[in-house]
Amino acid sequence: MKKRVFSGVQPSGSLTLGNYLGAIRNFVTLQHEADCFFCVVDLHALTVPQDPVALKENIKNTARIFVAAGIDPEISTIFVQSQVPAHSELSWLLECHTYIGELRRMTQFKDKAKKHEVVTTGLMTYPVLMAADILLYNTDLVPVGEDQKQHLELTRDLALRINNRFGEEVFKVPEPYIPPRSQGGRIMSLTDPAEKMSKSSPNPKSYIALLDSPDVIKKKIMSAVTDSEAAIRYDEENKPAVSNLMVIYSLCSGKSIAEITAQYEGCGYGQFKKDLAELVVETLRPLQQKVAELSAPGAIESILEAGAAKARAAAAPQLQRFQEKLGLR
Repeated sequence: MKKRVFSGVQPSGSLTLGNYLGAIRNFVTLQHEADCFFCVVDLHALTVPQDPVALKENIKNTARIFVAAGIDPEISTIFVQSQVPAHSELSWLLECHTYIGELRRMTQFKDKAKKHEVVTTGLMTYPVLMAADILLYNTDLVPVGEDQKQHLELTRDLALRINNRFGEEVFKVPEPYIPPRSQGGRIMSLTDPAEKMSKSSPNPKSYIALLDSPDVIKKKIMSAVTDSEAAIRYDEENKPAVSNLMVIYSLCSGKSIAEITAQYEGCGYGQFKKDLAELVVETLRPLQQKVAELSAPGAIESILEAGAAKARAAAAPQLQRFQEKLGLR
């Protein structure tokens, strides 16, 4: 029997090259090896204020990018979180088994809370909703970035806590699937290589959005930070910015880091960046064309409706089983 995979992507802004190389391309591979559920986690986006009109379009664009990148709705289940009410229902039941101290210790909560004058309860309990997303589908593997490992540990702790309470496996305990950096596990910011490339960054030069125009992509890469050495070699500790650009080049071209180093020996950063910009533009061109096709009225909506129906059917037995354990049915 195939393993079950669940992963979600927030529609809180434009998906980036980091999302594509670090996660979505791996989803395309995983769908042929596992039973995959890929979710646009729109409820998670509400932990901070959102413009409703922009959010609605971002939800559809995120789903379009899933399909345009190669996730096949005939093979994988692609759906929007809020269209499956079981996510919210299970989240509340899990909150009743979660300790406040656990949520206060979450690194992401502490980091995000510092950036906002008003901190909502949703921002604190967001990891429990993530746990509900995962546990609802008897998930075996969860593709996560390093920044989400702590949240997955909470998911595992909750599953074990509930299983121990009832003396049987109520929830499957999921395992993380973290690709190595050589497979795009962590693409860094173009302006600060100490930070992960993020769509939530206030500086648009720090990331390449998947739907950026070719001219914008070229400008962002040409302005990316490097260092004063002017040597193209991989050294994460001493040359983090250049190393990050080399990883992007490698993932887009299929060439190894060693091949790229040899190719640009004796060259300055200018030629390397120019070639990298062209490479990224060509890598994203077919995806952008497919997104345009999926923007036809009803094209993505029909896919999401079918996916939500499949997800609701898959989620219902697990939610009902836990409700029965708690005495709710």
